[in-house]
Amino acid sequence: MTQQITHEGLDEVVQQSPHKWVYLFSEGNAKMRDLLGGKGAGVAEMTNAGLPVPPGFTITTEACNTYYEADKQFPQGMWQQALEALKIVEQQTDKGFGKKENPLLVSVRSGAKFSMPGMMDTVLNLGINDETVQGLVALTGNERFAYDAYRRFIQMFSKTVLNADPHAFEQVLERYKKEANIKSDAEIPAAALKQLVVEFKQIAEHQSGHPFPTDVYEQLHKAIEAVFSSWNNKRAIDYRNFNKIPHHLGTAVNVQSMVFGNMGNDSGTGVAFTRSPTTGEKQLYGEYLLNAQGEDVVAGTRTPSKIERLQEELPHVYQQFQQTAERLERHYRDMQDLEFTVEKGRLYMLQTRSGKRNAQAAVKVAIDMVAEGLIDKQEAVKRVEPVQVYHLLLPRFDEEEKKKATDAGRLLAKGLNASPGAAYGKAVFDADRAEEMGKAKIPVVLVRPETSPDDVHGMLVAKGVLTARGGATSHAAVVARGLGLPCVAGTEGIRVDEAERLFRVIGTDKVIREGDEISIDGASGEIFAGTIPTVAPDFDKEVDLKKLLSWADSYRRLQVWANADYPRDAKRAIDFGAEGIGLCRTEHMFMEQERLPIVRKMILAKTKQERQAALDQLLPFQRSDFKGIFETMINPKVGEGYPVVIRLIDPPLHEFLPSYEEVLVEVTKLEMSGADPQQLKEKRELLETVDNMREQNPMLGLRGCRLGLIFPEINVMQTRAILEAALELAKEGKKIQPKIMIPLVSHANELKEVRRQLEAVAKEVAGEAGSAIEYKFGTMIELPRAALLADQLAPVADFFSFGTNDLTQTTFGISRDDADRTFLLRYVEGLEEPGLKEKVRIFPTHPFQVVDREGVGQLVRMAVEKGRKAKEHLELGICGEHGGDPDSIEFFHMIGMDYVSCSPFRVPIARLAAAQAALSHQEQDK
Repeated sequence: MTQQITHEGLDEVVQQSPHKWVYLFSEGNAKMRDLLGGKGAGVAEMTNAGLPVPPGFTITTEACNTYYEADKQFPQGMWQQALEALKIVEQQTDKGFGKKENPLLVSVRSGAKFSMPGMMDTVLNLGINDETVQGLVALTGNERFAYDAYRRFIQMFSKTVLNADPHAFEQVLERYKKEANIKSDAEIPAAALKQLVVEFKQIAEHQSGHPFPTDVYEQLHKAIEAVFSSWNNKRAIDYRNFNKIPHHLGTAVNVQSMVFGNMGNDSGTGVAFTRSPTTGEKQLYGEYLLNAQGEDVVAGTRTPSKIERLQEELPHVYQQFQQTAERLERHYRDMQDLEFTVEKGRLYMLQTRSGKRNAQAAVKVAIDMVAEGLIDKQEAVKRVEPVQVYHLLLPRFDEEEKKKATDAGRLLAKGLNASPGAAYGKAVFDADRAEEMGKAKIPVVLVRPETSPDDVHGMLVAKGVLTARGGATSHAAVVARGLGLPCVAGTEGIRVDEAERLFRVIGTDKVIREGDEISIDGASGEIFAGTIPTVAPDFDKEVDLKKLLSWADSYRRLQVWANADYPRDAKRAIDFGAEGIGLCRTEHMFMEQERLPIVRKMILAKTKQERQAALDQLLPFQRSDFKGIFETMINPKVGEGYPVVIRLIDPPLHEFLPSYEEVLVEVTKLEMSGADPQQLKEKRELLETVDNMREQNPMLGLRGCRLGLIFPEINVMQTRAILEAALELAKEGKKIQPKIMIPLVSHANELKEVRRQLEAVAKEVAGEAGSAIEYKFGTMIELPRAALLADQLAPVADFFSFGTNDLTQTTFGISRDDADRTFLLRYVEGLEEPGLKEKVRIFPTHPFQVVDREGVGQLVRMAVEKGRKAKEHLELGICGEHGGDPDSIEFFHMIGMDYVSCSPFRVPIARLAAAQAALSHQEQDK
């Protein structure tokens, strides 16, 4: 009968409507993710592949966006198309929606283009009421199953659609279990479930102010509205902001005929991955529950069984599922996240999508799939997200310190190792407080009985997540892996008391209260009292990652350099694959304890001779500093040094002196005590100097090249130190590539004069040594005027390095030192306006983290074009924080930069992001 069904009815309705809003599963395919969302495209592909998929239809993402544009009204013709599609589903299932005899129940699920696990809403068992429940009883002969489905529907519909408080239902449910002396929902007898249905409807009516809807079409209408509306709930918006998912995509709605995993012990439901999402190992990884529905597994309210056990309990189902999983992975050429239900021994597939995985798994799966011939190296490079590389290089607990903590009795309990990584912080038992403390830069570990999607805003700022219940596929585990957060789930050795904000360790008198420090190891599942020191990972042992990055290197055009001020930083950068130093800040060397007194002596000098004497003392220190960095940057394979860009002193000199307020307090104390007249005289002189050097706006004051023009002897000393260090190594047969960078230039005359001074020094050093060293002079482009007039600067420079931190600051007119605290974070996260349900976001991204392409980016592009027009082979790089941001790296690739420079730990990220940018634009150019 099913084979004879046609889509004529739906086609006629579509022809009468201005647009097609609804697609049967048989009408879609995997390439329609933009329109049908990931879930809709997945079930369509499985349907067309002949897999056992319950029939249904998808309402498009376009319908969702039109719903919002029309002030939350369904698009014209959409409801009629949905009703016609529902009729076809009735034919396909031989069931009737709202009919007492053989009733059809459906699920209503969200499904955006990009996976957002648990962030939007779902309603199961829709279509049940006092009449159809009797039909279910007659059909199945199982009164308990029917009323369990009914109470589940009322509970879920009330929370999702009617915005009722879920705790009110949970309290009643717990009361029933306590009175019956049972532990699980599955043990509640039919008679009690009947009474629960009555009480649940009363709670729903009390909280919503309206009788619980019994008209099944009203239920469906309201559920579709609720799913559309959930696209813009707080947790969904927070999740998209964190994962940089565009807000304009909208969600699809999938309406699918229900199959039931709660019909007895030959029924069940589960979630599984075709490979381990924590290690990447090629084995089924998942969990299931017998006599349960889908939300029981992902909600974490019951701790499920591992998928391997299904082979013992339902062997024929396990074998079929294993074959289906392998088939889907080969078809999609990627690790799949599968949802399934078993009804009376029959397997049904409810979902397939690309599986969320942590960093270790992402890299291993990509490498292994190349070896298996499923994908090529280019695809492997594109598959791994740059942020996952960052997660792989996060610190881990020191094993020796863990052993000491264990021996000291600080090991509290052990749960499931749901998402690897080390985290420590204050235990917090509420997502709102976690968000508040996290934003205040207080490290927190979010502790919950089990997490729900409503906790995601707390998870986004937490260092780790700990739950008492739930498994490796629970909401907490899935979201934590996606965020790169350590997570320990299903810790049955603790009992969480939300009301008292504490957890107790079962079998002991140990109690952890809110604010106490705890440490969790997501790799082992261990929980400790107090903090445990961490250690940096050994990059050399990350064999798979190094292989992936070597592939990435073969595709990228941009070179990746690093910002490093000391030899140890330079060594780390080289280990991570850096090809040069794009920014060495010399002022950091002045802050060393043995040098700071000499620097202050130089600043406080009353004559040029006194200043020069202090600089002569500093010269050997600086020469040794630069020699150490040059030596570290020598490539042992060729005996030649990587390029090193050294920026001459940039900050105002007062930054090397005590603050005015600090000296004023010291002077006042000495005046009041009268103890040391000589010291009082010196402190007064220091106070006068500090006062004279104070500026209202020091970031735009006497700093950068201006400092070198007013006090040229400082630049002279630094240039001499750089070139003498290079010459010493050259005499040892080591070729060095020093590049001297002049900061904060706004006028070509500044650059001309500083270059004239420094070339004279270079000539003098060469004469003294009897040989010259090859070097380059360049400038930072960090002021709008410099970018606008780059064609005037280029003839005087050998290279440009874009200081996008200051360029962003001076383009926006925003202080990067103060803005986050005062207004910038609120601009990015959204302003709360009275009368508006949603926050108003002023900036789409944080401009100091992601380059502002429209404003700052336009200045950079202009400077690149003007600079290269004036000097064809002008070397161009960027050394601001944006050099390690994947989105910014793509932009720098597009406009023709030669290199990006970032902090050493972000070098692997930049290598991968640069390759992905090259591959992406290579495809676009075809």
